Amino acid sequence: MMNRDRVLIVGLLVLGLAPPANAELPWPRRNGPFENGCAAPSDARGVPTEWDEATGKNIAWKVDLEGFGHSTPVIGNGRLWLTAATKDGKQQFVYAIDTQIGQVIHHKLLFENAAPEPLGNEVNTYASPTCVLEEDAVYVHFGSYGTARLDPKTAEVVWQRRDLPCRHFRGPGSSPYVWHDLLILTFDGIDQQYVTALDKRTGKTIWRTDRSTDYHDLDANGKAKLDGDLRKAYGTPGTIDVAGTTQLVSIGSRAAFGYEAATGREIWTVTHEDFNAAAPPLFFENLAIMNTGSGGAKFMAVRLDDSTRGNVDSTHIVWNRTRGNSRLSGPALDRDRIWMLTDNGVLYGLSAKTGEELAVLRLGGSYVASPVVVGDHLYACNEDGTTTVVRTTVPPEILARNVLDEGMRASPAVAAGAIYLRTFTRLYKIATAYAK
Repeated sequence: MMNRDRVLIVGLLVLGLAPPANAELPWPRRNGPFENGCAAPSDARGVPTEWDEATGKNIAWKVDLEGFGHSTPVIGNGRLWLTAATKDGKQQFVYAIDTQIGQVIHHKLLFENAAPEPLGNEVNTYASPTCVLEEDAVYVHFGSYGTARLDPKTAEVVWQRRDLPCRHFRGPGSSPYVWHDLLILTFDGIDQQYVTALDKRTGKTIWRTDRSTDYHDLDANGKAKLDGDLRKAYGTPGTIDVAGTTQLVSIGSRAAFGYEAATGREIWTVTHEDFNAAAPPLFFENLAIMNTGSGGAKFMAVRLDDSTRGNVDSTHIVWNRTRGNSRLSGPALDRDRIWMLTDNGVLYGLSAKTGEELAVLRLGGSYVASPVVVGDHLYACNEDGTTTVVRTTVPPEILARNVLDEGMRASPAVAAGAIYLRTFTRLYKIATAYAK
């Protein structure tokens, strides 16, 4: 192990974050191996900062994809996995692609839906949740349309569930999360809002916890306004150990929660005024750092210790940034600094400990995809197809702008000196000739 890798892993343990379980899984989930949007140092080495579609510079390969989806690629053992769906949602697929040469190994139809609920928007798709990869499993999730465990060698279905109810209304978006032997799923729809844990080996339900939120959205007749649209969220949870118990931190509409990961028991809650939460939480020391979603999103840090119980609105909020926050794009945590990208392309550097604004840089463009930190660089991909590469100093510095033929809403993934970019209809491997 290189000294820099060893220092990073020790530092992560000090901060309460787990290093990746296996070096062969460089990007096993939506927000990377450390659940913070950062690539491992060994995978970051050699990732290009410049590429060109016209000349092919540093474009190792590109693959046309059938269907649509915003799921982030997950990568391990020489394969990349992602999901896609037809535009009408009647068919949902999983891809496995060889990372070395770009060959499609599996393109498997998993679920067919006779009458999918219309999305009602132009941003989401029927394949937005990101897979989770383990050495012996790929977990694929399409919200209420279906969840499955696949064999990562053959893509054969080990088990599947299609009986987890939820009206997504504007489409599914919450990615699955693995903790020990549990596969944890989040359903914040217009009719039901709950978190559930399945036995990852069998698919059997272990626990289900309904949200205890007061949404403050009932009209004079006791009916939810806007058909329950204000109850929608797209959050993916995270875990942190607090006073000897692993807590699952989950951000929903109007409230965020800490649950006991093993049982689903609600431990604490903090309320907010927003909906459509999509960014996963970050963890720094004993802080859970959360984005509440929607156009008026708050960005706050909640102190977690043995006294964090019940409603903690007035007792445990350490800092709360009320303006200038991202809405859909998730922030990245690089050591003690948060990098957050707004919808309209303003990059902020914040202190994780205090929330203090340390840096501002205007990138331009419109953003849904989350930025990733690769060594000392940040990569931000916009809806027009431009990836801006920024040096993560204070003040930050734009190093390059690289344009592909199509826009991006899927977040990038990094492995073995390469960055993988998913545009609306293609997948690209960006790497020098020497990357594996």
